[in-house]
Amino acid sequence: MLRVAVVGSGPSGVYTAQALVQQSLVPDVRVDVLDRLPCPYGLVRYGVAPDHEKIKSLQNTLRAVLEDERIGFVGNVEVGAHGLTPARLLRLYHAVVYCVGAAKDRRLGLPGEDLPGSFSATDFVSWYSAHPDAAGSGFTLGARSAVVIGVGNVAVDVTRILARGAAELRPTDVPHEALGALAGSRVREVHMVGRRGPSRAKFTTKELRELGTLPDASVGVEPADLALDPGYADPSGLPAVGRRNVDVVRGWAEAGEDSARARSIRLRFFLRPVELLAENGRVAAVRFERTAPDDAGGVHGTGTYEEIEAQLVLRAVGYRGVPLEGLPFDAARGTVPHLAGRVLRNGSPSAGEYVAGWIKRGPTGVIGTNRPCAKETVASILADAPALAARPLPDEPLDVLRDSGLCPVEWPGWLAIEEAEDALGRSLGRRSVKIADWAGLLGAAGVGMAPQLPAA
Repeated sequence: MLRVAVVGSGPSGVYTAQALVQQSLVPDVRVDVLDRLPCPYGLVRYGVAPDHEKIKSLQNTLRAVLEDERIGFVGNVEVGAHGLTPARLLRLYHAVVYCVGAAKDRRLGLPGEDLPGSFSATDFVSWYSAHPDAAGSGFTLGARSAVVIGVGNVAVDVTRILARGAAELRPTDVPHEALGALAGSRVREVHMVGRRGPSRAKFTTKELRELGTLPDASVGVEPADLALDPGYADPSGLPAVGRRNVDVVRGWAEAGEDSARARSIRLRFFLRPVELLAENGRVAAVRFERTAPDDAGGVHGTGTYEEIEAQLVLRAVGYRGVPLEGLPFDAARGTVPHLAGRVLRNGSPSAGEYVAGWIKRGPTGVIGTNRPCAKETVASILADAPALAARPLPDEPLDVLRDSGLCPVEWPGWLAIEEAEDALGRSLGRRSVKIADWAGLLGAAGVGMAPQLPAA
């Protein structure tokens, strides 16, 4: 038997587990998918916006994999904490695959970035997605004007949620506290701002178009911004996505804003943030420098500045991997150094240690990109399998974890959480509603918090 631990139950982790059990070279493989949360699915549960139900339905595909009898879900187990080091975990499994994603948002590094009212988009997404780490975050949404810095899909998501009416979110699984805050939101203007033009923005066309379908919000663009983009004037040389995005923006520019709508979304381009400005100790505006295209596909500053009023600022400029104590880490790339998924220690492959997903390649690609990434890593594991499987292991790794004081949440515990969320939704006259705090999740699963393990 080859016994493998996959750390992380998002798409990259589940696809890795699936590839391991579907291959035919090693007839007897057992995979435990570990997660520090008591709930599976990673960013599909805690990152996909609640109104994106088609994407969230990917949970059904991931569920089918985790229900395979050769795969076990083990939640509420955090590697790198409570004394469960990578070295200790490797003594329980022949191979360990780290699929821990890129959990930290990128900072702007600007004066005023830490003012009250300035947040990462990651924090906002975690709040409306009911991530237990975000319990008590306290987004009151008393701002009149919000600025979202970034022009990728995360920026589009948070812009859309800010501009969408609470009645439209009530049928989703958004936590009840967040729904109440969104219902009381005073936000009337949302500015989504990027330093490049629409032809080079990172959002996908489907997500961009959705901004124009909100019943209570209009979309406006600045003709002066668009005039700076060579790809806007002549999109014939752009990639297909760029051409489609330009077409969408062009349609909004030609239609103009609808002043009768309750909220407005304003797309701004060729503006680079340089400072967050304060009033009465809170963020009150963002100062931007006008940029212009250069000859290398980037932009340069022009020395012209503009301020946009904002009592709420959300930065959505990307993610970074974070180091896991006991694993090597490339701080410049925000990834674990590897060779075809094999973790490299001092330049040489570390027997039994692997990576897949964002911690392997960086925060790039879409959910489906994780499939070929996982398959590459699994091919390396299978090539190493004869040597790996020769190492003796304890009879049952979960017994070792429990004897050490940990409180794993297995699949029946997760099903109990689902039942509790269904019951919560019924009590509120809604569909299933997420439980948004650690105590509630672990209570529903019937376990407690993990104590600190003794040193290895």
